[in-house]
Amino acid sequence: MPAEYEIRADFDRETVTVYQAYPPAIADAALSAQRFVPPFSTQRMTWIKPSFLWLMHRSGWGLKGGQERVLAVRVTRAGWEKALSLAVLTSYSPSIFRSAADWESQFRAARVHLQWDTERSLRGAGLPYFSIQVGLSRHVIGEYVEEWVTRIEDYTPRVRKIYDLLQSGQADRAKRHLPPEKVYPVGPELARRLLIVRRV
Repeated sequence: MPAEYEIRADFDRETVTVYQAYPPAIADAALSAQRFVPPFSTQRMTWIKPSFLWLMHRSGWGLKGGQERVLAVRVTRAGWEKALSLAVLTSYSPSIFRSAADWESQFRAARVHLQWDTERSLRGAGLPYFSIQVGLSRHVIGEYVEEWVTRIEDYTPRVRKIYDLLQSGQADRAKRHLPPEKVYPVGPELARRLLIVRRV
């Protein structure tokens, strides 16, 4: 079974895939330009998630209003790791921060937020381990848009296919269409700050 806290993602030597769900206007513009352009806003926080099934849970398989289009956004590993290095947890952890006041001070100043959410199964059930979600503030979204994103793919047809198979009782077939995810490696100091316990 996966560790309680670990990053699982579809990645290669250069890039990591994160998932986002948007309304059609934002998705169509991004797919056409192969970068995020208006009506996407760089003035509000945007959350990126490497767990496909967590986003399926959050977006209702792309059926929730404003989340109808699922995008697979391939970003540079350098950008992803910069985001992780800047991230501050959204809740206080005594193993990382000297005090609750210390955490609050760091969190208020953070350019990147990070939270761990309960991972989800194919059918949306909560699992006994967590999935990472990274929030990029307006102070770093410019870098995300201009430098980190290398490719944007429309995964909506894939999402519909998996969902339709699930609805027709064909879970085994649905699983075959899930994107691959494996444990993403991080160094010991970053792992400590992210609550990741290294396995012996």
